[in-house]
Amino acid sequence: MLALRIHQTGGPEKIVADDITLPSPAAGEIRFRVEAAGINFIDVYKRNGLYAMPLPHTLGQEAAGIVTAIGAGVTDFKVGDHVATTAASGAYATEALAPAAQTVAVPKGVSSQLAAAVLLQGMTAHYLACDTWPLKAGETALVHAAAGGTGLLLVQIAKKRGARVFATVGSEAKVALAREAGADEVFNLNADSTKKFHEAARAFTGGRGVDVVYDGIGKETFDGSLASLRPRGMMVSFGNASGPVPPFSPLVLSQKGSLFFARPTLVHYIATAAELRQRSGDLFAWIADGSLKVRIGATFPLTAAADAHRALESRGTTGKVLLLP
Repeated sequence: MLALRIHQTGGPEKIVADDITLPSPAAGEIRFRVEAAGINFIDVYKRNGLYAMPLPHTLGQEAAGIVTAIGAGVTDFKVGDHVATTAASGAYATEALAPAAQTVAVPKGVSSQLAAAVLLQGMTAHYLACDTWPLKAGETALVHAAAGGTGLLLVQIAKKRGARVFATVGSEAKVALAREAGADEVFNLNADSTKKFHEAARAFTGGRGVDVVYDGIGKETFDGSLASLRPRGMMVSFGNASGPVPPFSPLVLSQKGSLFFARPTLVHYIATAAELRQRSGDLFAWIADGSLKVRIGATFPLTAAADAHRALESRGTTGKVLLLP
């Protein structure tokens, strides 16, 4: 079968197409035909070496498709079922393995492309807005990269919870997308302006500062994010799109208003099958009732995975980027 792998870390050119043999599913696993695979920054971090992995490594962990085999002890799924997972062992491939306990059934009416587009980023947005800082009606949130895959979903979920959203984006075209998702105010980080985003965020809150910042950009926005918060607000750093945040002294949090700091990751918010299915179930229900819109910004053939990575890293994409085997 075809798999897109890295044999050494580095740039997108390190992704190569290999013909490999995928083993039969072990106990507790399923094997499935990949119909759509999600491109995520965690794939970039593994490719460039920020997150160390044994090599060679088949990239990708988010995919949707059709079950082709089941391992011993699997009772929740059967061959032919339509499934999705964020825990695939190598989703950039024509077939992949995944733990059955970390796989969900895709309901009728939801395509593999839509399932692969919403699962990882949607559950990330879900735990950020519903658990890490459970937004309440009337609270204010700063959402960075609000026109990206996670950002568009996070803005919508924040609005569902009654929050007011100050969003940042990187172009005028993205301003419109963030507004369509429900953002109350949108700041273009790359526009000619003497006002910095933290000043605009404070103006948005009448000088008080936002209750929470959801920051998936990292290095470039970290200082401004802290400066945007009210006393005892929370800085939620959940990504490194511009590079990892440099080490900082906890004393900074005290000096800026007894701030809270969190660095969460999805795996700890879907640690049980019940929690996984509750989060994914909410997403699928919101899609079904029309209250959550999922934007697929670009699709690439499986063999063009390197181009997909370049597109994502350029930060010029909007919505979800998918690979289609």
